[in-house]
Amino acid sequence: MTGKNAIKLFEDNKIRTFWDENEEEWFFSIIDVIEVLTGSKNPRRYWSDLKNKMKSEEGSELYENIVQLKMPAADGKMRLTDVASTKQLLRLIQSIPSPKAEPFKLWLAEVGKERLDEIADPELTIERAIKTYKAKGYSDDWINQRLKSVEIRKELTDEWQRCDVSEGIEYAILTNEITNAWSGMDTKQYKKFKGLKKENLRDNMSNLELILTMLGEASTTEISKNVNP
Repeated sequence: MTGKNAIKLFEDNKIRTFWDENEEEWFFSIIDVIEVLTGSKNPRRYWSDLKNKMKSEEGSELYENIVQLKMPAADGKMRLTDVASTKQLLRLIQSIPSPKAEPFKLWLAEVGKERLDEIADPELTIERAIKTYKAKGYSDDWINQRLKSVEIRKELTDEWQRCDVSEGIEYAILTNEITNAWSGMDTKQYKKFKGLKKENLRDNMSNLELILTMLGEASTTEISKNVNP
């Protein structure tokens, strides 16, 4: 699949997603969805039991059509996890007793609509990001820096793709080198230094940290273009 990982929020709960550009379809981490719907402390075990139940009692073929995609794990590494399309999730929700089932279905529909709107008008992506950050209390100056950092990062990853760098572990290795160059720590160490766990590192950076990150990534992009490794 060709696409991009993203984090979506349902009632302030993070759900890992992947947009498949070829199929124009969202895929959602099943573990994340189960955790949100059930509040289970062990969603992996819940999913394992549910798979067995659906297969033995319901004769469902849903599990056989489930695919795995690499998504960012809690430790920052890209790991394979079971994912489901919107259609598959709607089927799965029927087997999960939860008071959040109906609100979640509405949320799924909204996520799909947002993506279609953004394809038609890419500026909507920026507008939604600004609204989200403002709602979280970020200043206008910080938001401008954060959006600029997204642009700089995109230019860098485009250059890495040109050089046939593989998304995932190779991106992580190179990002660690850049972070270490200006902070003296790799990404995992820096998150620990800032007391973060699952939170997005860049969303918890100061203006100065964002500037240093952008300087490192912009310089890397220019060096790569000139040296052509």
